[in-house]
Amino acid sequence: MSVLTTKEIMEIIPHRQPFLLIDTIEELEPGKRAVGKKCVSYNEPYFAGHFPAEPVMPGVLIVEALAQVGAVAILGCDEFRGKTASAKFKRKVVPGDVLMLETTMIKQKGPVGVASAKATVNGKVAVIAELTFAIG
Repeated sequence: MSVLTTKEIMEIIPHRQPFLLIDTIEELEPGKRAVGKKCVSYNEPYFAGHFPAEPVMPGVLIVEALAQVGAVAILGCDEFRGKTASAKFKRKVVPGDVLMLETTMIKQKGPVGVASAKATVNGKVAVIAELTFAIG
């Protein structure tokens, strides 16, 4: 039995289909830990092009699914309800825009680091974010 259904997940994080990449939360310790489940089916839109002869869920979507489970863990705390990650969205990016993406490493200690990221359209900032990474 799941702890949170898809509907309950959508009350915590803003993601919706087709970008809600978790179906249920199976275990939840708000502020500490969550375990989510994604039932992968042939109907997923990315399988049409990745790859038609041998469907594979793109790694970047698996990482996004992990991030969504982490978001449920932290945003499940009453004090963080309604908040989002540290990215700041300055303008919409719409069809026809050319999105320029820039990431600059700020600091790194061994395999862990922080980067500053910025996306622009026609020289105007669309998104800024601070990204934490770990090289495995």
